[in-house]
Amino acid sequence: MDLKAFLKEKGECINQALDRFLPAEDIIPHNLHQAMRYSVMAGGKRLRPVLMMAACEAAGGEAERVVPVACAMEMIHTYSLIHDDLPAMDDDDFRRGRPTCHKVFGEAMAVLAGDALLTEAFVLLSSPETARRLPHGTLRRIIHIIARKAGSFGMVGGQAVDIEAEGKAIDSPTLDYIHTHKTGALILASVQAGALAGGADEAVFAHLTRYGEAAGLAFQIADDILDVVGDEKLLGKKVGVDEARGKATYPALFGLMEAKRRAVELRDLALAALEPLPAAAEPLRQIACYIVDRTT
Repeated sequence: MDLKAFLKEKGECINQALDRFLPAEDIIPHNLHQAMRYSVMAGGKRLRPVLMMAACEAAGGEAERVVPVACAMEMIHTYSLIHDDLPAMDDDDFRRGRPTCHKVFGEAMAVLAGDALLTEAFVLLSSPETARRLPHGTLRRIIHIIARKAGSFGMVGGQAVDIEAEGKAIDSPTLDYIHTHKTGALILASVQAGALAGGADEAVFAHLTRYGEAAGLAFQIADDILDVVGDEKLLGKKVGVDEARGKATYPALFGLMEAKRRAVELRDLALAALEPLPAAAEPLRQIACYIVDRTT
């Protein structure tokens, strides 16, 4: 299987759907809709939507069924990036190689763009088009998972603990909490949503859940490592930022070599979780390796 071609194919599918689902720039309020589109359509790996589509196929379903849900997940992820970049949070000037939303549209409009994307995600999740593609009970379960993993018991909760931990000495369980919630939660939710959309039974759902948990934590550890050794031109943002801010990271707490070892260990756990699944899970296997080996 050609992972690069797979990522490109699924990414283009998501981009086309996002362009259709997002409010047009010529609809009032113009600046708000421009800010939303500026951030969502800035590129990026589309990892969460792709994982959702791959998990759907691994469970025996057709990826097309989950496209609206995958686009909603990307809206939630993008809203979190807009807010994360704000001066009150990480105060970043660049994201994906170009100025961050608040640098282009101002802080107030960036806050509103994030708020609108989060809300629009649930408009899409509850839309008639999404409901036509998925059974009512399945969609209700998917919405519950996504909402739970996006809020104070998931991504937002991890971000809150991350802020509180800046400049402090923390222990390993606290670091794991930050990483599994701040980043891992939406990755896990993406895999679980795809599994449900694909018709996974409880056994397959459990295997894919273990995969999502390991892959989500591995992704954030890889991010931590890239902030130490990554190429700014490839990443599209500054490196060394975590250390400068006193952020809680795996390299800071355990050292670079141990962080790399842990990322590989998690990759292997993700692959082991997929062993009972058929060949349709091959994209997930390759994505687990890509997560750890990537340079962007």
